[in-house]
Amino acid sequence: MKKNIAIIMGGYSSEFQISLKSGGVVYEHLNKDRYNLFRIHIGKDGWVFVSEEGDKLPVNKHDFSVTTEKGIQTFDCVFNAIHGTPGEDGLMQAYFELLDIPQTSCDYYQAALTFNKRDSLSTLKPYGIKSAASYYLNRGDTVDEDAIVAKVGLPCFVKANKAGSSFGISKVHEKTELRSAIEKAYQEDDEIIIEAFLDGTEVSVGVITYKGKTKVLPITEIVTTNDFFDYEAKYEGKSEEITPARISEIQQKKVSELAQRAYEVLKMKGYSRSEFIFVGDEPYMLEMNTTPGLTVESILPKQAKAAGISLSELFESAIDEALGWTRR
Repeated sequence: MKKNIAIIMGGYSSEFQISLKSGGVVYEHLNKDRYNLFRIHIGKDGWVFVSEEGDKLPVNKHDFSVTTEKGIQTFDCVFNAIHGTPGEDGLMQAYFELLDIPQTSCDYYQAALTFNKRDSLSTLKPYGIKSAASYYLNRGDTVDEDAIVAKVGLPCFVKANKAGSSFGISKVHEKTELRSAIEKAYQEDDEIIIEAFLDGTEVSVGVITYKGKTKVLPITEIVTTNDFFDYEAKYEGKSEEITPARISEIQQKKVSELAQRAYEVLKMKGYSRSEFIFVGDEPYMLEMNTTPGLTVESILPKQAKAAGISLSELFESAIDEALGWTRR
């Protein structure tokens, strides 16, 4: 009997449209002979099932069901394609755990922790995973430019603590630029992390659970024509993403081991994509994403392809893992 799979996409953040693209790719590549697929748009103005014809039917939030002409539809599994809140910060994960519905991403605690850059980097530090020197601000705190520069130096990066896809991020070269960068970050979040600039090669490392085992995917090198890997570089073609990365064997070994260690220390499930910058041969972690982009242009699908894993295999494996069994 075919499983009913809900593909959730959209969300409440600036990444709404990007998430719709990811969810659309998942819908396109999952085997419709094996699954009954339901596109569920999660938005601030409501949760709706979008049919093939474009009709929109409301989702009953009490049990996450949809009433169609065929009756009440419930779901065997949820494929999470939401970037940002509420799909990447633990809210949807906790909701589905309460409803006892399997879902493809990590558990709610891991999602909340990794979505918080400050907390996740602090948690991983005792396990030998290095990160840049940093300074924290919360909305309402006094901004002491001299203290910030003394701690992290210049240039530095000002980031929203809980936001993805480079929204709310600025590279600051002069102390006079700090306040406007901080205000920009506050447009995305009420918490900020300011980090020292690390001059080196940036790489992205995908780690997934695949056929019951933790698998590190081929590493991607990020080369951008912009000043840093910002939104334009990610989504508007102003970067080159090279897989496999042009790094040494020792760099490859170190960053692969650290990415896997972070995944296993945090007891992750599903997909992850961790970003690092090399200072010499030492990788420094920037962040971990737990619902990374899944469009054909996105990094994780390209890494899977380099590993010989098709999009269909990548997506179906996530559902199999969530349901507690693997295909043989």
